[in-house]
Amino acid sequence: MRLVLATANRDKAGEIAALLPGWDLAPRPEDVPDVDETEPTLEGNARLKARAVMEATGSAAMADDTGLEVVALGGAPGVISARFAGPDATYADNVAKLLAEMGGVDDRRARFRTVALVVFPDGREVMADGVVDGVIATAPKGDGGFGYDPVFIPEGGGGRTFAEMSTDEKNAVSHRGRAFRALAAALIGAG
Repeated sequence: MRLVLATANRDKAGEIAALLPGWDLAPRPEDVPDVDETEPTLEGNARLKARAVMEATGSAAMADDTGLEVVALGGAPGVISARFAGPDATYADNVAKLLAEMGGVDDRRARFRTVALVVFPDGREVMADGVVDGVIATAPKGDGGFGYDPVFIPEGGGGRTFAEMSTDEKNAVSHRGRAFRALAAALIGAG
């Protein structure tokens, strides 16, 4: 089964490819524009992206949306995690804003949640999600990963941030790893 990835984020596309070895994944064509993520939920944004790419290519499309939900911030940044520090924010901008808002906060519990979804040209959808609980570090640690990885310490990670882990270690416990493994199983089951 050939699936067109809806993401143009190279970091995320590489991670998805590593999670789904042997799957026929095609990059999003360069002439397909970004989709405005206007939905209030991760599910809604994943669906928007997958449908837009499926309609543009005529092929089954795979999309995901991920949110970092911090307890002390009432679940923020959540659905706007990639744009937390503004529409053109870099990974570093978002991390800096998160750490500034968490300054002096003792309750550092957080979770990452990913919704992964495939939309087929016949209208069928297959969806899965993955969650990992953890805490926000007080300062960035590690050189790997991307996004909030330098400040997210997952449960089951030995006290290390995602950025301090190898790709395989991260994928074994991460939200995206859990979501895409569940999605692969659902796709195989839907046959």
